[in-house]
Amino acid sequence: MKNNHHTLAQQVVDRQTTIFWFRRDLRLEDNAGLFHALRNNEHVLPVFIFDTVILDELEDKFDKRVDFIHQSLLHLQQQLEALGSSLLVVYDNPVHFYKSIHPKAVYTNHDYEPYAISRDAAVQKILEAKQVTFKTFKDQVIFEKQEVVKDNGEPYTIFTPYSKKWKATLNAFYMKSYPSEKYFDSFKKISPIAIPSLQDIGFEETHAIFPERVVKISVIEKYDKQRDFPAMAGTTRLSIHLRFGTVSIRKLVQIAKRRNEVWLNELIWRDFYAMILYHFPTVVTKAFKPAYDNIAWKNDPNDFQRWCDGQTGYPIVDAGMRELNETGFMHNRVRMIVASFLTKHLLIDWRWGEAYFAKKLLDYDLASNNGGWQWAAGSGCDAAPYFRVFNPELQTEKFDADWKYIRKWVPEAGTPEYIAPMVNHKMARDRVLHAYKTALE
Repeated sequence: MKNNHHTLAQQVVDRQTTIFWFRRDLRLEDNAGLFHALRNNEHVLPVFIFDTVILDELEDKFDKRVDFIHQSLLHLQQQLEALGSSLLVVYDNPVHFYKSIHPKAVYTNHDYEPYAISRDAAVQKILEAKQVTFKTFKDQVIFEKQEVVKDNGEPYTIFTPYSKKWKATLNAFYMKSYPSEKYFDSFKKISPIAIPSLQDIGFEETHAIFPERVVKISVIEKYDKQRDFPAMAGTTRLSIHLRFGTVSIRKLVQIAKRRNEVWLNELIWRDFYAMILYHFPTVVTKAFKPAYDNIAWKNDPNDFQRWCDGQTGYPIVDAGMRELNETGFMHNRVRMIVASFLTKHLLIDWRWGEAYFAKKLLDYDLASNNGGWQWAAGSGCDAAPYFRVFNPELQTEKFDADWKYIRKWVPEAGTPEYIAPMVNHKMARDRVLHAYKTALE
């Protein structure tokens, strides 16, 4: 499979061809790197690489995210074929792929995760040795790296002052769209190239139903009032589209600024966590606050399995986990409840929960997932104080009082068939406070 693509790539990529490398930006419109590639070059060939380094880590061959990417590529391919061009999709290690070809230039958008940074550095080295230009642009966030920092140049580690500076820095320049469509004539004219099937890359169709690529203004306008109630369709469900770049963050911020500040703040959290990951890459494996790595976690594998399966005996927790397992989605309020339950009630290391979410979430994003889990565990940069332990029953009374959400996912809740709670709230609270206090002394 890989060798075929090397041969194919060598046939369609010559010294006049500029590659635009799609990654987390699977759209033609308002795409920064694509805009610059098309504006400054002729014969631009879009390329997507199913990265074997990433795919080899995925145990589930029915991974919904791979299916989503595949469907998004088919959509891109249709658009490109209508323009007389095509998308070249390869299944390979990007470093090997770029060793095998000799284009005029390669354009792409920045990625801030540790693996992506090292991969891009390796690709750049290969291309520089061949005297091929490698250009990358900011596209998936509004502000990156050093763009929003304290007056002394240090990165923010608390959200509220960061968000104030973010809003004060925002102007029309940072929100403006990149009109790629003006330069669509620059796409390389080429016969359609077949996209490998999911089976070709070792995966299977999942028949998952993905949220539409639609910005629902009516939801955004009521977002601040409805977002905490999991039974309501009160959130935009755009997170998967933001994750894979099938919508533009600039477009969403333009709308958020006009329609709902609470929703705008959610988009700012995304930038915040991306910035934290960039400046503090150790958060991937360690607590942001080092003292929290001293906690003596209980880490009982059977307890963890019951949490994963949605069999804890706490209906709101079980509903969230079952929704996640079945759909790949979990409501944000419920994410906080289940994360608090795992770390505080079961005294299980946040890294276990983070890894499980990384396997299951459609919108899995390393920066936001890590930030959310460290927030719940109290170990993060701007975390809830460790002594805040969500009470699942009170959370249910507040946000799912009529059990509409619970009934959907845990139909047996409240009947004799439902399992007893695996842990007593008061006992669990006392135990975790003692464990944290001991670790932090």
